[in-house]
Amino acid sequence: MQQARPALARHFCLAIVVLVQTTISQAGWLKQTRAIMGTEVMVELWHADESQASDCSERIFSEMQRINELMSSYRADSELSAINRDGAIRPVKVSAELYDLIEQSVTISRLSAGVFDITYASIGYRYDYRQRLQPSDVEITAALPRIDFRKLILQDQTVKFAEPGMRIDLGGIAKGHAVDRSIDIARQCGIRHAVISAGGDSRILGDKQGRPRLFGIQHPRRSDQLVLKLPVANEAISTSGDYERFFIADDTRVHHIINPATGKSANLSWSATVIGPDATTTDALSTTVFILGPQQGLQLIESLPGIDAIIIDSNAKIHYSSGLQEPAE
Repeated sequence: MQQARPALARHFCLAIVVLVQTTISQAGWLKQTRAIMGTEVMVELWHADESQASDCSERIFSEMQRINELMSSYRADSELSAINRDGAIRPVKVSAELYDLIEQSVTISRLSAGVFDITYASIGYRYDYRQRLQPSDVEITAALPRIDFRKLILQDQTVKFAEPGMRIDLGGIAKGHAVDRSIDIARQCGIRHAVISAGGDSRILGDKQGRPRLFGIQHPRRSDQLVLKLPVANEAISTSGDYERFFIADDTRVHHIINPATGKSANLSWSATVIGPDATTTDALSTTVFILGPQQGLQLIESLPGIDAIIIDSNAKIHYSSGLQEPAE
């Protein structure tokens, strides 16, 4: 059993049950879900006045939609699409919010030696998981020189590409950013207890009636089961997995988490869960750790104060960072 750091020690148990979540029927709690940012967004707030909680939920959903309109690669009118369309021709002026998030992405790219790299989209856009399409080896080889965060030219709130054919995608960080912005809105509403999730990214404000929330980590190969449940309070938790968007081709799982070094789906992990102070960080790090795999991934996590991780490797073995206590047999 791994030694747990006292300040971060957690106890959790193996589980194969559906994750328990508070429902709208409980007094003071309001829970709503909507499809935004290509995923299910869940907002759960506690407030003595249900109408005020409902108004706050609407503000949060509106914020999520605004960020989607700003940062979606699927919307031709988004600022991100403008970068991808014109960035090789000229510097593209963007909002301070998008510029700051791109700068944060580059910071994580440097921290991870390029394992996290939003320019992966230079080949990533050629994958279509619904249509079961992937680029050829020849196309991947041709695109690899364009996958390099150092070829992003950021200056005076403009973004430019150093060479034609480059693209960026914020799918590995934008949802976390949206969750953090939503938590800020909940605080502005006077909410002291909340859970806000967008796909695999969640952040918890406060707790659940004096107890931590239990978050389940899905079994990567059994959608109706959990590997374990993890207590979380006043933290963010993000999971990246190869079961979210994928298809099988020639007995190989082709999924959406692309290794920038190869231009192909990363293959050292089934899932990676990161716990930390904010969802922007945990979102990006869960992608990074997933690609790195358990050995290098945990080395990175151990170098970051206040961050913990659980990795399920490609052999179904579970690995824990030192701030987590492995469940007893």
